[in-house]
Amino acid sequence: MSRWVIERLGRKGDGVAQGEAGRALAALTLPGEVVEGEAADGRIGAPRIVTPSPDRVRAICGHYRVCGGCSLMHASDVFITAWKRQVVETALAAQGIAAPVPQVHVSPLQSRRRAVLSGRRTKKGALVGFHARASEVIVDLAECQVMRPQITAALPLLRRIVMAGASRAAELDITVIHGPAGLDLAVRGGKPMDAALFQALAALAEEGDLARLDWDGQSITRRAPALPMGRARVIPPPGAFLQATAEGEAALLAAVRQTVGGARNVLDLFSGCGTFSLPLAEGARIHAVEGLAAPLAALDSAWRGTTGLNAVTTELRDLARRPLLPDELRSFDAVVIDPPRSGAEAQVRQLAAAGVPVVAFVACDPVNFARDARILADAGYRLEGLWVVDQFRFSPHVEIVADFRRS
Repeated sequence: MSRWVIERLGRKGDGVAQGEAGRALAALTLPGEVVEGEAADGRIGAPRIVTPSPDRVRAICGHYRVCGGCSLMHASDVFITAWKRQVVETALAAQGIAAPVPQVHVSPLQSRRRAVLSGRRTKKGALVGFHARASEVIVDLAECQVMRPQITAALPLLRRIVMAGASRAAELDITVIHGPAGLDLAVRGGKPMDAALFQALAALAEEGDLARLDWDGQSITRRAPALPMGRARVIPPPGAFLQATAEGEAALLAAVRQTVGGARNVLDLFSGCGTFSLPLAEGARIHAVEGLAAPLAALDSAWRGTTGLNAVTTELRDLARRPLLPDELRSFDAVVIDPPRSGAEAQVRQLAAAGVPVVAFVACDPVNFARDARILADAGYRLEGLWVVDQFRFSPHVEIVADFRRS
């Protein structure tokens, strides 16, 4: 049996192991640990811990060894927080930017309000849960330490929905959002709708008191699953992207507010449903730009239905293909940008050329964020503040807010 030493954690949370045969990845390990196992295709399939790290703890979920939903539950909270801080600092340092992270905001256990689950019919019933680690097998959940209890409590209902509407060959994607109105479900990959299926799903939605059940784009229920964003109430499109936890969203918003300060004319790029636009509209004029029509329409409707907000204008635009140009950017006092994981290199180059005084940069991939930060730094921007938010407990994901100011 080959012996390995875990040197560090990779970007996805797997241990990077060094042995006589070279390097390999080993899941569920920690730096400094000695493990045994055989590597195949660059991975040690089932590493046996010989010398455990002092940062190793007992996982608090019975599914952890197989479930792919979490990857760091075997590490102490202190270790995870320090590691996520280091990931951000290292990514920036690789771009020549020294920026120590003062603190990390960590969302509580059982606070995830949005989750994307998988469902499949079986001979005896249905499975609902996350995929097993590096597998297409669905782990049928009985508990979860990251999702809100209201979502976990609904798992039996979700299995019945899968049994009613899934073919034996298909896997369903089930986006579940818990909000003040209750559970909001968007199911994709189900059987084609007919009268019998509609009646069965409507009965289950009523029994489960669902705020909304959307089946491949067809609404089964009529209640509006409104979510608060500042003073506004937003009805997001089915399956909409939202910040994973309300606590994480509040931390991100507080950092953005602190960055834009008293700006009166703010541009919100990649605005989504209005996470930042609507709260900031309490003190500034907002122009929100988003590449998808449905969330932009939800934002606009929420603004029109809320009194006391400043003007919010919207623009449907693919910012990767057609970024706003310097002449369009220079009229704004501050810019909020919250791009997808791939970052926003094309748009950031235009921001750098425009010289907007303040940029509040919200990011979810440290390496791509650091690349874009280098573009701003080369154009004379200073990194004045940095916040890290961990709203994906026990995962390698991390959120960042950066305060960039033009020299």
